[in-house]
Amino acid sequence: MQKLFNCVVYLHDPILLACAVVILLIGSIVTVRLFERARDTRNEIQRLWLILAGMIGGGTIWSTHFVAMLAYKSDLILGYDLTLTIASLIIVVCTTMLGFAIASRKSNSVLIELGGAVLGLGVSVMHYTGMSAMKIQGGIQWDTATVIASIVLGVFVGVACVSITARKITKHYNYWSAAAFVVAVASMHFTSMSGLTLIPANMNIEVEKLVSDAALGSGIIVLMGCLYLTTFITSMIDMKNESATSEHYKYLALHDPLTGIPNRHGCEKYLKDFILAPLPENHGVAVVGIDLDRFKSINDVHGHAAGDHLLKTISTNVSQNLQPGEMIGRFGGDEFVALKSGVSDKNDASEFAERILRAIRQPIMWNDADISTKASLGFSMFPWDSENPIKLLEQADLAMYHAKSSGKDCVVGYNKAMDSANRERATLATALASAIENEELTVHYQLQNDAKTRKITGVEALLRWHNPARGNVTPDVFIPIAEETGFINELGTWVLREACTVASKWSVPIKVAVNVAAKQLADPSFADIVKDVLDETGLEPSRLELEVTESGIIGDASQALKIIKKLKALGVLIAMDDYGTGYSTLATLHNFPFDKIKIDREFIKDIDHNEHSAAILKSTMILGNSLKIPVLAEGVETEAHLSALSNEGCQLVQGFLFGKPMPNNMFVDLLAQQIRDGLWTDYFEEAAKTNVVTLKAIA
Repeated sequence: MQKLFNCVVYLHDPILLACAVVILLIGSIVTVRLFERARDTRNEIQRLWLILAGMIGGGTIWSTHFVAMLAYKSDLILGYDLTLTIASLIIVVCTTMLGFAIASRKSNSVLIELGGAVLGLGVSVMHYTGMSAMKIQGGIQWDTATVIASIVLGVFVGVACVSITARKITKHYNYWSAAAFVVAVASMHFTSMSGLTLIPANMNIEVEKLVSDAALGSGIIVLMGCLYLTTFITSMIDMKNESATSEHYKYLALHDPLTGIPNRHGCEKYLKDFILAPLPENHGVAVVGIDLDRFKSINDVHGHAAGDHLLKTISTNVSQNLQPGEMIGRFGGDEFVALKSGVSDKNDASEFAERILRAIRQPIMWNDADISTKASLGFSMFPWDSENPIKLLEQADLAMYHAKSSGKDCVVGYNKAMDSANRERATLATALASAIENEELTVHYQLQNDAKTRKITGVEALLRWHNPARGNVTPDVFIPIAEETGFINELGTWVLREACTVASKWSVPIKVAVNVAAKQLADPSFADIVKDVLDETGLEPSRLELEVTESGIIGDASQALKIIKKLKALGVLIAMDDYGTGYSTLATLHNFPFDKIKIDREFIKDIDHNEHSAAILKSTMILGNSLKIPVLAEGVETEAHLSALSNEGCQLVQGFLFGKPMPNNMFVDLLAQQIRDGLWTDYFEEAAKTNVVTLKAIA
């Protein structure tokens, strides 16, 4: 230890020794960070970081050694052999690179320590190669024990350096690892130098072929300057790239990739920022929930590219109409949210929502087709409705739902009554799920009559629900709930089975019409369900008429057509319900094999005095006659309605004029009365001839 102390203190120039220490300190910190960066990456990028770490680490070790040698006080040193000097640099760069590469192979294995050993061994090989490059006027004598100790010490501390970095052993592992790197290089070098003895002798050495101290020093300065400059530039580029990547990922995390506007997380962040920002007294933030109308239909009819075009165009149109303190974001699908800071009352919020609605209504074309749409909007307000951002979004969504229920294409503001209505809705959904099991459901039948003879030609099966706690719940309340909860399929199958069971027992072959929901028609097994019900009940397929709406078809037209063709193959009749309310009715009639057209009641209620309604009826009758499809008019409530329809040649009618929907026992009594009145005499006489039934049996 005394020899080591004397070597460092008395045999070295303190200024040059300080320079060696500075090089070693800076280089160790940079090297450790580069090694850590290499372990954090993979593939080609990792190899680049390993090369840079090897160059900086090896260059630091080499420079420290030769600066320390320049600091060594001895008149015997004549210079350094160029070949061996360069060889020592190549050796230490390669071994450092190799050691780091081995230690980076796996995240946690003995290879880490092996890599550290290679690093420490490389320091020793470089040192003694460098010492071999030193030419003196005399000879060199080494203390064997000291040499072995220097090599062991270098390897041991090298293992510690790499292990601390790779395994992150301590909280400040970077600094401890850099310190271990310094100790590995310094301890190995000075331990070795303490075992060195220079023996003077007269020798013939060509000094001009050696590298002088000045040249070596200049070379070290140039080399380390270039290495540090390269590292600095590389680190700056990496930091810029990392910053840009981080910003890019942050942007992606907060923005919708299709439209470029904020996504759900972005909207929530904006809302929190708006709420936390200072606001004028008695001012707040408006939260607007937006749901586009018939978006799925546009997707299905024109393709998803058209739907994407619609979403992007609407986002652009609305964004161009925004003012400072306003934003719009997309939650997903066709759901959007808009925010406005600084509103003073509901009028401000409503005007903001109406401005957005006008922007949404702007015409949008796709391949010469008009895919314009409208929307339902609901808004809530901070702090009046809630101070919780998530609650405000829920309230805006609830208000938006009420806008959809109110006929769509409108704006509705949130009020507390909506909460109780929503809770009631949830309670009804729970009760409806057990209504079949609890035998709370019944089917009523509305008459369909011949317009001239008033003879019953069929009935429409209509579901009724009587809940013990709530009394009679109207279909316009529970049917939407069933559709939202997915219970509509089970409910529809129950109605179908009940109607077919009852109809199979009627004394005359009256047709029974059953409504089919869109989700039922989208079920690939629906035709099989109908077949099973017909087989179970024994009802003739020709007596079953399934009523479908255009909205139910257009959701997935190709799937609906497949199902309808299967139903037709069974012998079941298909009626188009609510004719005239769709936006592409003629195309639907052209593509689907309907057996009946039902004119919506909206066109019948004022048929006796409204020229437009009369014109629609007349055109529908012409269309039906041309396609050889019978037409039935719904909503016939007065004799004036019946007279107007008869004058236009409409033979089939349905409405309150002939009675409200009634339970099966009342319908059977009414049917029996028509039989007694002789309206069915022709049927029974014909049936008697074929031995199907006898008048005596009926009597």
